[in-house]
Parts: sequence; structure tokens; C-alpha cells
Amino acid sequence: MDPDKSESDSIWCHAKATRAHPIIDAADYFEIIQAAMMNAKYRIMLIGWDFDTRIDLTRSRRKKGDPPKRLGDFILWLADRTPGLEIKLLKWNIGALKMLGRGQTIVDVAKWAMHKQIQFKLDGAHPVGCSHHQKIVVIDDKMAACGGIDMTADRWDTRDHIDGDPRRRRPNGKLYGPWHDCTMLVEGDAAAALAVLSRARWALAGGDPMEPCPADAVSPWPEFLKADYQYVEMGIARTRAEYEGVWEIREIQHLFLEQIAKAKKFIYAENQYFASPKIADAIAKRMAEPDPPEIIIVGPEKADGWLEQRAMDGARAQLVRAIGEHDREGRFGIYMPKTKGGDAIYVHAKLMIVDDRILRIGSANMNNRSLGLDSECDIFIDCDRPGNESACANIKALRATLLAEHCGLSTERVAQLLDDGTPMRDIIAQPSGNGRTLDRLKLPDLDDTEKAIADNAVLDPENPDEMFEPFSSPGLFARVRNLRKPRE
Repeated sequence: MDPDKSESDSIWCHAKATRAHPIIDAADYFEIIQAAMMNAKYRIMLIGWDFDTRIDLTRSRRKKGDPPKRLGDFILWLADRTPGLEIKLLKWNIGALKMLGRGQTIVDVAKWAMHKQIQFKLDGAHPVGCSHHQKIVVIDDKMAACGGIDMTADRWDTRDHIDGDPRRRRPNGKLYGPWHDCTMLVEGDAAAALAVLSRARWALAGGDPMEPCPADAVSPWPEFLKADYQYVEMGIARTRAEYEGVWEIREIQHLFLEQIAKAKKFIYAENQYFASPKIADAIAKRMAEPDPPEIIIVGPEKADGWLEQRAMDGARAQLVRAIGEHDREGRFGIYMPKTKGGDAIYVHAKLMIVDDRILRIGSANMNNRSLGLDSECDIFIDCDRPGNESACANIKALRATLLAEHCGLSTERVAQLLDDGTPMRDIIAQPSGNGRTLDRLKLPDLDDTEKAIADNAVLDPENPDEMFEPFSSPGLFARVRNLRKPRE
């Protein structure tokens, strides 16, 4: 397949996966991907927004003969253990500034640089102000991961999201709060497609071109991991800004709009941000229908950082108010997960389920940057594709486990309620069994500064040329006013 050719405006390609498996939260992901990397023979490609070499990939007690837990040591151990194994790491160049405050990371990167099997590169192949945001791992071109989880600090957590969990500890010893995330593992042609994408990105960032791994490579899929999906066709969509002769790609934007329009009964989504007028407009259009689908979005209580809170949270509030003018049936809502003790769980996941027939996981947020500026990659299963019909049962089961996790209910109870046709908003309103809750977003009153930041898409422009001139753009308010007129 050709990284410069797309099947359609919304899909780069379709490719078969002999196995596919969604992973919720980084505790499981780090354990599984570490095991898979230990099976690598030819090449490991790690592509991310950030890497922190100081993190431990596992919180279990290390026994004699176990691999190193710390990422920096583990990468060196892998290279020494398997002669000829290539390890390529690609990280966003501006994010590399964080490395200056991570003393041990500088040492680790220096050690990597001295190892002939390891190459570490910074990706600056994007317009100024844009970022490399993909989170992809490819092993021997046979297995890959694509989702929202970076191998960096503050990511590790279990699905229990325990209050004050002492295992949620930064390399500097300080505790961090609960974190919710997800990624998708794939094997077979779908992994090979992500390998094509990754090699192209490596070359675009200035790396030497690479040939595919030998065709006789054995899948590194860990023996202990039973896949939820087998022999399914996966779709892959991307975002890329125009840069030095490389043209713009907005497949993810078109895919969001198509899948929102396609929903017949409901959409369940988890996303870090909700700040795109285009996505809000698509939802408003659906809410204006006589019998709209139920659309539930699970997100964080607040964005991370003062300016992001005012930019992203302010835009979210404005867009939700605008959608509310069309939502006569009360079918749309944004909810925030809380721990048993009432602490906010930070939602970093980028997941969407449509009618239990589409499962989509990737790196793209529901904001302008992910639709047109930053490099992104989403992967999805659509049961309407021939041969995918059997995937629906496990997509529904995943939705049940996620709702159960967030609402403090048993998976069996949620599954029964879904079978009975209970709307998700009514399941969310059920008394919690263990104290975990999904609280509906309360729209804040924005002050003049917050309104100005949100209105002018500060930090979240729609195009690269608006990056440093946000106040010359039409503004969020103008775009909110252009949302679908309420139904008479």
C-alpha cells in the first residue's frame, strides 16, 4: 500500500487483521507491549508524542532473570539480547524540551546513541506550532499498536483507578492522579499497513529509508493474550498538515463526520477534548432530527494546564450550549468519571463506538488540531464490512465494560440493562455499586478572558496559518452561531 494514496477522503486503507484487541489503561498495555517486544527478531518502531526513559513498564516485583523494568534500560537490554534487532524511536521535536528537565533521560538517550542497533530521532516534519501526535508501536511488521497511550510519565494506571494508589508514582517520587486511556493491538496485514505508515513518517522526519522486515518473521503476539477479534478488516485514517511539499491529509475529520452521520441508535465516545465546531455541528444536526441517536461523550473534568483549561474547556462549554439548543429530546451529554473517593479521573482515551457496529481507537481528539494540524492515526472495525459481522458482540461487550467501569456497576448488570434497551443516560443515573460515578458536565460561566481565548481558538486553530494569528480568524462564537438552526 502507498502512504501517499488514500481509498477515500475518510480512509487511507483497509487491511485484514488476523487478531485485534483493545487494551484499556496503561497498566495492561505496558505489560503486554513489553512481552511483545521481547519476541521481536528484526525491528521495533516506537513512534510517540513523548517518551520518558525513566518510567517503569511494570509495577510488579522484579524477579531474577526478568527484563529491566525501566524503559531506558529495557531498550538497551533488548538490543544487547538480540543481535541484529533494529530499534527506532521517533519523538515530537518540541516535546524534547521536556527532556532537559529529566536528567536521567539525557543519559539514557546518550547510551542509546552509542548503540549501533538503536536510533532515536526527533520529528520536526510539521509546520511551526503543530505536533507529531501519533502513538504507534510496530514489531517485525507483524504486530502493531495504535492508540492514545504514550510511554511516558503519568500514564500508568489500572482500570480500578484506586484513590491515592501508591503505584501511580512519577520518576521523581511524587504521586499523580488516576488516568484513563486505551489503545488497539493488531496483527497481520493491518500491522503491516501501520509499518508502511511508520516507515514513511520516519523518512519524512529525516531518517534513512527502511525496507520491510523479512516476510518469514513470526508474529510476536504474546501467547498469553487472547484476542477479542480474529480475521477482521480494519480501517485506518490519518491527519497530516501540509508541509514543505507534503500535502494535507484530513481523513480523520471526514471519518468523524461520516460516522456521526451513520449512527442510527447511539454513539458512545471517550475523548480528551471536545472543541471542534465541525464535530459539534455534525452532532447538532443529529440532535435536530425527530428521533435523534443518543450521544454520550466521556471526558476529563478539566484540561491539563491553565491555558488549556481556558482554551479547550471554554470551547467545550460554548459548543455544548450551542448543541443544547437543538437537543429537544435530551439525547446528548458529556460526562466526567470520578473515583470512589470523588477524585476526577483524567480521560486521555480517544475511543468511539457507534451502534455497537463500529469500534474506533486512535490518537485523535475531538478538536481542531487533531482534524488538521497534528499528525494523527486512528484505526477502526466496522461490522458493515464483509466478514466483520462477528465483531459486533465484542464491541457491545466492550461498551458494557466501559460503562460499568465508570458507573461503579457490575459488567453483568450493565450488559443486562443494554440488552433491555435502557438508554445509556439512564444507566449512568443508576445508583453506583462501588462509589464510582459518571457526573454530567456542569457548564461554567466564562469570564471575558476565557470567552476571548475560547472564541479565537487559542491553542486549537483549524489551520496552520492561524497558529499565530488566532484573533484574525472568524472565532468560535461565529462558528457556534453557524451551527444548525434549532428545529421549529
